[in-house]
Amino acid sequence: MRIIIAGGGTGGHLFVGIALAETLRAKEPENRILFVVTKRELEASLLQKRGFGSKGITIEGLKGRSLSHQVRALFKIPFSLAQAIRIIRDFRADLVIGVGGYSSGPVVLAAHFLGIRTAVHEQNFVPGLTNRILAHFVDQVFVSFGESIPFFPEEKTKVTGNPVRRELFTEYRIEKTGNRFTILILGGSQGAHSINMAVIGALDHLKEEVSRLFFIHQTGAKDFEWVMRAYKERNVSAEVNPFIEDMARAYRVSDLVISRAGATTIAELTALGKAAILIPFPFATNNHQERNARFLSEGGAADLILETELDGHLLAKRIIYYVNHPDILQSVEEKARSKGKTDAADLIVDDLLGEEKRSKPRGRTTYSNGLR
Repeated sequence: MRIIIAGGGTGGHLFVGIALAETLRAKEPENRILFVVTKRELEASLLQKRGFGSKGITIEGLKGRSLSHQVRALFKIPFSLAQAIRIIRDFRADLVIGVGGYSSGPVVLAAHFLGIRTAVHEQNFVPGLTNRILAHFVDQVFVSFGESIPFFPEEKTKVTGNPVRRELFTEYRIEKTGNRFTILILGGSQGAHSINMAVIGALDHLKEEVSRLFFIHQTGAKDFEWVMRAYKERNVSAEVNPFIEDMARAYRVSDLVISRAGATTIAELTALGKAAILIPFPFATNNHQERNARFLSEGGAADLILETELDGHLLAKRIIYYVNHPDILQSVEEKARSKGKTDAADLIVDDLLGEEKRSKPRGRTTYSNGLR
């Protein structure tokens, strides 16, 4: 099969696509997969390193933007649809899967207009605008949570969970030095300035404990220099990177994770059984990050700090608490693992490949090269 995976704009959406692509390739090595994403350099780089080709389209988001930005974005939609149609025809796609983010919209719609089979996956409790619109056109809808079903046509919606990249389950020998407690800080693929500020502020309240701690910190490109300098000035042991390529190792060696609460992060934390302090991005669409975080915190599967409450002193107190209470830390890990789902990608891919084998040939657009 020739399969297009469309989505992007954030690492979370892209990593869901990567998880599906890895599984599609593992189950049927002859499947050909192409990603259609935004024109961000990071997205193309991440895909190339994993052996996947990609094409970028010109598209911008609408929700939560200024009026002038929305008008500019609306004028780009016809152009992005034309780009998508050309990409789909050139690739001769059999199936197009949207994994969320505004870049998936034109590609999935174009596939629908061309008579090609389509599906979308929704990560969050409250679906984004793009998927809510696309649900009326696609053949199948996959959701991470049962609570999302009322937003979609029930007859074509299935609860699968949120796909997690296979690479995260790579076995690593624990690489700890002595008995140091390792803290992993994630602010998303582009970093989170408020989290970076709070963590550095917390260091000034951790002077007695700092010799027992080791930090792995993903800062984002903008904050990398000053965060790295702050650790050095305080003589704190840390690995500091703008972006962490080897997340499997970072998760494996960490005792506690401090992060945003995007759906992909939640899926990874629960699948791997990691204890976390979640700090939801307060301006996320439909406040979905707080909903994601409360899904875990209300069941004792994570800690929650709202950004309005976040400061270095509070964060330090929470860190010290978990360092000094390994039994509580272990309980949080167990509860997180109980909410995890490791087979979401398999469920989606099995359904898609199984449906392809069951379905009769559909009327499709004849491509210009005559192969269809």
